[in-house]
Amino acid sequence: MQLGKATREAYGEALAALGAEIPEMVVLDADLSKSTMSKKFGDKYPERFFNMGISEANMVGVASGLAASGLLPFASSFSTFLICKGFDQLRMSIAYQGENAKFCGTHAGISIGEDGVSQQGIEDLALACALNGFTVIVPADEAEMHAAVRAAAYHKGPVYLRAGRPKSPIIYPDGKAEFVIGKGDVVRAGRDVTVIAIGLLVGAAMDAAESLAADGLSVRVINMACIKPLDEAIIIAAAQETGAIVVAEEHINHGGLGQAVAQVVAAHYPVPMGFVNIGDRYAESATPDELMVKYGLTAADVAKAVHAVMARK
Repeated sequence: MQLGKATREAYGEALAALGAEIPEMVVLDADLSKSTMSKKFGDKYPERFFNMGISEANMVGVASGLAASGLLPFASSFSTFLICKGFDQLRMSIAYQGENAKFCGTHAGISIGEDGVSQQGIEDLALACALNGFTVIVPADEAEMHAAVRAAAYHKGPVYLRAGRPKSPIIYPDGKAEFVIGKGDVVRAGRDVTVIAIGLLVGAAMDAAESLAADGLSVRVINMACIKPLDEAIIIAAAQETGAIVVAEEHINHGGLGQAVAQVVAAHYPVPMGFVNIGDRYAESATPDELMVKYGLTAADVAKAVHAVMARK
């Protein structure tokens, strides 16, 4: 598929675009604004931008205070730093109090590449979904990130956005993503099996569906950009209409999209399921492409999982 901008770059652009529209909006970063791209907002609105230094937990606490004061804070850092280091503050200062603060974890997953395991956010979705009241969003491409940041800004309540480092496949070629909190999107119609994916894996699912069409399989692909709240209706319809589901995500196999979808399927319409994810392990330092191949996150891996569930259908 054709590659567009990285979702982290689109995040920075979206912040800068909303600055004039929402004067109470402020942006915080943990000394990584050139990488998270929040610098785009800081360059445009320096008086509303705060570099908190290498101190994610403190940044979350400051965001809580700003939100309590009536401002609209967006705080960002690498996903593993933001969620793992800041989890207690996210729980007590944001979730427990229901503060209207927004957070973006960039460089998520193993596609960050050579930076290695210390900077690969592979458990962030499990932790973010465990925070009561949080909305959790994983845009698939640049257009959807723009739409998701806008939706997050106007949503009342805490939000976690996930962004990636590499360029993302273009899922919405016209640049128009109709993102709605709590709704999934069928980006490819199909009748034999459904692949539900997020982030970079949406592109992989689309490529897999195209290759499987040559085998006579009609594959439905759902972009489940909003993991929490989850679109249960679209999952149940997929189970009823296609009879098999594969879930694909750049995350460990615990606490992410796969378990959330499986819970809905088990409760409402059990069908054979397959899961494409990192597994219960940490990755290594290598190029993004090498890591995606070694840890089973390619279009070929999605196609293999589809064949496996079709054999059990």
